[in-house]
Amino acid sequence: MPTTSPATYFFLTLSCMLYAVSLMATIRVSGFAPPAGGIMGIFNLGAIDGNVLLRLGESVPWRYEILQPWRLVTAIFLHGGMMHIIFNMYVLMDIGPIIEELYGSSRYVFLYVATGIGGFILSAFVGHFSVGGSTALLGLIGVMLAVTTGRSGAATQMLRGQLIKWLVYIAVLGFIFPGIDNAGHLGGFLTGFLLGKLMADREPATPEERKRADILGWGTGLLIAASYAFMLLGYFQNAPK
Repeated sequence: MPTTSPATYFFLTLSCMLYAVSLMATIRVSGFAPPAGGIMGIFNLGAIDGNVLLRLGESVPWRYEILQPWRLVTAIFLHGGMMHIIFNMYVLMDIGPIIEELYGSSRYVFLYVATGIGGFILSAFVGHFSVGGSTALLGLIGVMLAVTTGRSGAATQMLRGQLIKWLVYIAVLGFIFPGIDNAGHLGGFLTGFLLGKLMADREPATPEERKRADILGWGTGLLIAASYAFMLLGYFQNAPK
């Protein structure tokens, strides 16, 4: 990973790799037939087959999710189509490096995954099947709005305006297009806003703070790895005969 914003590039790489895997799996299931898979799928915004997303770890309604809680993590890095991942990765690269520089990579990794989990918890409670990094992205926006609220200065106002712009765009898309998980967006935003109020908005300043931040970051990394281990176990156990 690059030395600047390594965690942001890690999330970008993981999301793109998983989209490529899910698209290839969709081609295997659906061939070139629309609405998902193959060449036609690419021209049709690269839609991913719903069964593929389910096996790769999408978030599901809570009565099922509570039996497979690893889906709260794996769903963050899955996307349902080409425009879905392009939009989310654009937002990630726009605001992610700012927050990673402010909090440090370890805390940033925790914030991204924790807010994504918060979003999918609310989504699962209202009964949605859902995927996408937008729950975590709304969480990052919530973190930064919590940090900038009540502060003055040209740079702060510019950043707050940029964040509000993304909020407006995402809210409008959520009302216009069906299938967008507004509950997940709301859950991610509220989780991020709460964490933004609780956590110090700076890099760790002392050895003790750095140690706690490293524990958060590496602990979150282990959570991601464990979640995908459970996903792969279920994936191969339920493979078609």
